Amino acid sequence: MIRLENLTKNYGEFTAVSNLSLTIPKGEIFGFIGPNGAGKTTTIKMMGGIMDPTSGSIYICGISMKDEPEKAKKNIGFIPDRPYLYEKLTGKEFLRFIGNLYRVDNRSFTAKAEEKLKMFSLLAWADELIESYSHGMKQRLVMAAALLHDPEVIIVDEPMVGLDPVAVRMVKDLFKHLSGQGMTIFMSTHTLKVAEDVCDRIGIINKGVLIATGTVDDLKKKSLLADADLEDAFIKLTS
Repeated sequence: MIRLENLTKNYGEFTAVSNLSLTIPKGEIFGFIGPNGAGKTTTIKMMGGIMDPTSGSIYICGISMKDEPEKAKKNIGFIPDRPYLYEKLTGKEFLRFIGNLYRVDNRSFTAKAEEKLKMFSLLAWADELIESYSHGMKQRLVMAAALLHDPEVIIVDEPMVGLDPVAVRMVKDLFKHLSGQGMTIFMSTHTLKVAEDVCDRIGIINKGVLIATGTVDDLKKKSLLADADLEDAFIKLTS
């Protein structure tokens, strides 16, 4: 469902991401972790078609991001770590704007919008200006917008930032539910407990290089630490 082949991004002489290759099958929740500046957000921006790689290839649902970017993006729900919202719109108006971008059928828009707003406990705020939303509500609105066009792939950078514990539990349960329905989720996070709770596999990137992939148990074994948890394994593998 997601395939990265020798993905590389250079900024002059600095290499932010180096020869990254990954295959993530349909229905998998893949966690992407690493220290600050490791290349996580750069990778996500390339996968979302926001930034062009220096070299390498990205395939979303078998579609080349380079050759057919618009077609590839139609299959993606993209959730950045710092989303931009038009705060003079209401929540529902913002969803209408996003729906138009993805050409969501007008006849089905109202039902889809209400479903997503209800899913993220925002239905009562649908007609309120976004500027009146809390940070957590804005984050939930962005997630609702990302799911509006029923994408096959979700790419999300730090999904739990600004969410309270109830919302964090809701999002974790939602991701598990969506993956159970066949949606592929690529999730970058600094919150190792979230990665441990939700992800089927995890990749660790450090200094632009993918240094380990596998289940939580796989990563613990690779760290060669007795009774290690994911945090211990992460620190050992990136040190």
